[in-house]
Amino acid sequence: MAQQARAIRTRRLILESAATVFAERGYERTTIGEILVRAGVTKGALYFHFASKEDLALGVLDAQMLDVPLTPQAVKLQELADQAFLLTHRLQRDALVRASVALALDSGATGVDRAAPFQAWIEQVSEILMVAKARGELLVHVNVTDTAELFSGAFSGIQAMSQILCDRKDLAHRVSVLLQHFLPSICTPALLTHLDMTEGRARELGAQYDASRRRRDEGNLADTPGQ
Repeated sequence: MAQQARAIRTRRLILESAATVFAERGYERTTIGEILVRAGVTKGALYFHFASKEDLALGVLDAQMLDVPLTPQAVKLQELADQAFLLTHRLQRDALVRASVALALDSGATGVDRAAPFQAWIEQVSEILMVAKARGELLVHVNVTDTAELFSGAFSGIQAMSQILCDRKDLAHRVSVLLQHFLPSICTPALLTHLDMTEGRARELGAQYDASRRRRDEGNLADTPGQ
């Protein structure tokens, strides 16, 4: 367990270092040597976790995916709102997630599958919508695939605009507005009053997420001798 905890921390350190260098220099100009210096690890340690610079980039891109499970909700569409609010919180607080999004939008990162995080996000949204449709939460005209792609694209645009205008300080508000316009267009009217699309919900979820991460990190430290 101690060895596993150290490996997790080392992998995270390498990813964070790579993400920082990618953000500073761009993917194409970044070298493995620069990442090694930034991370302060040996070449062997890096290649134990990542086979190449491209593999590192894919690891950074994967950081966008939610690393704690969504809490199931009585109304499935609430999970769609919660997913958006949690990504909002992580974009505001986690440098690795911010770097992951920047890399996904880096047109110079040739040879890297930058479509993967977008496809994964669309798939997650689609899964929520399919369950919601089976439960009768969606209006009859709603096409799950088109709706998932629209929502994912709208969120991407909103976060990019917020990043440019104010370093994402107002992102929770902008996402709340997005949800309040988007969800009524797909949700059966009777369920709308059961959905919490407010900034208060975003703050509540963010606090729960941070507490969950702290417990996990403390557990990893407890598994390491001398800590």
